[in-house]
Amino acid sequence: MTRVVVISPPFHSHARPLATLGGALTRHGARVDFACTPAFAELAGRHGLGFTELAVTRNANHGTAEATRQNRAEADRLREFLDATHHGPTATLLTQARHRADDMLADPEQVLHELADLDRRLHPDWYLVDQLSYSATLALHCLALPFATFCPGHPSYLPTTPHGYFGLPYAWPHTLHPSAEELGRLRGAAAANDAAFTAAFQALTRRHAPGRPVPERAFALCSPHAVVFNYPRLPWLPPAPAGPRALYAGHLLPEGGPEPLDERWQAVRTRLTSGDRPVVLVALGTFLSARDDVLATASAGILRHTPASVIVAAGERVAAVTAHPLLRDATPERLHVAPMVPQQELLQHASAMVHHGGNNSFTECLHAAVPALVLPFSSDQFAIAHDAERAGAGRCLDPNTLTPDAAGQAVAALLAGPGHRLTGLSARQRPHGPAWAASALVQAMPTRP
Repeated sequence: MTRVVVISPPFHSHARPLATLGGALTRHGARVDFACTPAFAELAGRHGLGFTELAVTRNANHGTAEATRQNRAEADRLREFLDATHHGPTATLLTQARHRADDMLADPEQVLHELADLDRRLHPDWYLVDQLSYSATLALHCLALPFATFCPGHPSYLPTTPHGYFGLPYAWPHTLHPSAEELGRLRGAAAANDAAFTAAFQALTRRHAPGRPVPERAFALCSPHAVVFNYPRLPWLPPAPAGPRALYAGHLLPEGGPEPLDERWQAVRTRLTSGDRPVVLVALGTFLSARDDVLATASAGILRHTPASVIVAAGERVAAVTAHPLLRDATPERLHVAPMVPQQELLQHASAMVHHGGNNSFTECLHAAVPALVLPFSSDQFAIAHDAERAGAGRCLDPNTLTPDAAGQAVAALLAGPGHRLTGLSARQRPHGPAWAASALVQAMPTRP
């Protein structure tokens, strides 16, 4: 029996699709262990996976970032990031660039030692590692252990051209294109991180694995065998890395689709759809639910300009959204605000969604053929917003200049008809997914002696 260890950072938005893919590998005959922090042991068990403890980063997000207990330094960085989102893409991306080493390359020597110990204990045939777990990828490289790479975000997270940098969007939506001066600052910060990470990778490799090849470029280091992209294969994307097999999974929803809504959420849906009202889901992910101002603005616009009801995922900001002046006249018949929502399940009943351009939200909307208003704030969300517009899967607006009228009119246009391009793209992606990706991975990965 093939034995696989899946290495995930302690972030819900990464761990969930990785656990789903791990579950698909078990159905292809593999024995799979999920390596993460203890908060994710229950997730591993739900997918039929074993669990082993491994921490690959200091920060974490167990459901919503604000509710996750962090040490003081990580909490301070989270507050700085959220503050920066109010000042637009350049300020946010520059803040993330300053945090990059602390967020993504914490304690690489400790991770190397812990992974070596884990390998002695479990001796898997191969590993599946989240590409943003850079310390783990570097450790696997130094230890000469076979691994496949999982790219959890936009495919450009793996730079393949001299002018492509992690942290610099490969493309921008029309409404959020920075100035030439701002682009120069962003490129400079991304290039500096590229050089710093590469120097750190090379130094650790020379120190601990002098017989191994020195990585030429840290952010481009990936499996020589297979890279799984949780993304559709769109014709305009940057080229995939040369060498490994590129597997565009399209989506990583559970095989057979999401489960039915439970009794409580079915009652919410029944209340909101009375009189054949459509439902719009508003959710900005596990970090950006803290932007309650944007959640309230978008929701108020939808209620004002469309006949739809609205479900809002507000994280720790339920009270702030519910009490917002723009929503003082909203009624329970058309508005439901909750800390967290079953997004995959609700999308089967939604007519549109407002999201932040997160990878999971984008691919889940594609799978359900639900058009989206994308409000990008950070990271790869600008690239994903660009792709959503170009693919005919949605529209993009600037969240920091958003007005109720702009949001409501944009969603009204989406409700008028998503168009044949979205329907066609959705139909092409559905046959892919975790079962397809697991089968391809098993074929691509070598057997360990």
